[in-house]
Amino acid sequence: MIKVLIAEDSPVMQQLLIHAISSDPIFKIVGIANNGEEAIEAVKRVNPDIIAMDWQMPKLDGKEATRIIMQTNPTPIVIVTGSIAAKDVAFSFSMIEAGALAIVKKPPSVDHPDYKKDTHELIKILKLMSEVKMVRRTLRTTKEFSLAKSSIEEAIWKETAIQAVVIGASTGGPLVLQKILSGLSKNIPVPILIVQHISQDFTEGFVEWLRNTTNFPLHIASNGERLLPGHGYVAPDDFHMGVEAGPKIILSKHELENNLRPSVAFLFRTAAHVFSSRAVGIILTGMGRDGAEELKLMRDKGAITFAQDKESSVVHGMPGEAIKLNAAMHILSPENITKALIALIRKMNGEF
Repeated sequence: MIKVLIAEDSPVMQQLLIHAISSDPIFKIVGIANNGEEAIEAVKRVNPDIIAMDWQMPKLDGKEATRIIMQTNPTPIVIVTGSIAAKDVAFSFSMIEAGALAIVKKPPSVDHPDYKKDTHELIKILKLMSEVKMVRRTLRTTKEFSLAKSSIEEAIWKETAIQAVVIGASTGGPLVLQKILSGLSKNIPVPILIVQHISQDFTEGFVEWLRNTTNFPLHIASNGERLLPGHGYVAPDDFHMGVEAGPKIILSKHELENNLRPSVAFLFRTAAHVFSSRAVGIILTGMGRDGAEELKLMRDKGAITFAQDKESSVVHGMPGEAIKLNAAMHILSPENITKALIALIRKMNGEF
């Protein structure tokens, strides 16, 4: 049984969420909070496994409530929003910064044609996120990077320059991507391609939030688009994103991989074939194993590969699977991935 606390100020939406979530018998609704203050108190009282929280609430909004809950009683929180407008989604992602794990749409009315689809997505996300163990994490020491850096700088690059950086992430990924991109100069001489597993319809808002909080030039990828240095490209909803000679972006409706589209696997596999040793592959926090085998393919082709360490990962599924396959040359925290990436690019491409 998964205990759910609903934090939502609209009585109509409260009833809709109760109906939708209760359609799966694994869930038990243990509380309803009408605002952020009530949510904080309810967490202490009912000890939920997961919180479905709106961001627009009276007295105390979802962001502040999330921040306080994560400081006092860390609990998995999913943002359940009725707006998919980019500016609203971008604001919702500030709750990710405060500690929420994911964002998903509120189901429409029961007689709406999308009700079943959106309810299925809500239930899936709540189930997955309820499994995440919320713990307080500490910053890693600088000693770790000084050791890693010397190892990285000894790597043989076959006298070829890096041409692309490819990154795959899932649960916990948005905040890690924010940290990595915030540490990079817009003048880096390579493009960055990103597959982030996220609920459909939220990609535009995710990119806007990430662009605004990192000042890094990010775009939703277009088919046939030529890759530009110093720019980031994010896979759009329901399309695999890869690369081909040019180098150019390819978008594909090819069948799901690891039950996902876009998949990290598709991006890494195409990067391995197009760039070989001239690529950097990075696999970050996330559930499952998407991209693990393909990161190993990248390494076998001569690319430099990184996996996020367990201590800094919200979920160590994807990077953990890659590590088991010996796909990662270096296992580092996000801060040290950034430092190592800068060191590599400077070493191979010159100062910038």
